[in-house]
Amino acid sequence: MASPESGLDPAIAARLKRTADGLVPAVVRRHDDGEVLMLAWMNDEALHRTLTTGRATYWSRSRGEIWVKGETSGHHQYVKSAALDCDGDTILLSVEQVGPACHTGTPTCFSDELPVRA
Repeated sequence: MASPESGLDPAIAARLKRTADGLVPAVVRRHDDGEVLMLAWMNDEALHRTLTTGRATYWSRSRGEIWVKGETSGHHQYVKSAALDCDGDTILLSVEQVGPACHTGTPTCFSDELPVRA
């Protein structure tokens, strides 16, 4: 259930299906060509901040804190649209990406192709 302190719209909060630790995955794509850039996690507060500031804001599972994409790297994500999937368990953000999306310096976090056999 939504944290009352998060400020997230109760109608949106009611639709979310969170993991046991209160998180929802966010798939992030570039708004102009649809390329998938990264996957991140959001709690209610991160989603609220994202929707109200237009800056992609996530929950860091490793650091245990909220973070705004680009706050330290300068590689900002400006949110153009946000959508909730039909089951309420995944968020899709379309963003204007400034600089690389991946912390490794690559444009996308999905640059390591895996072999697929048909």
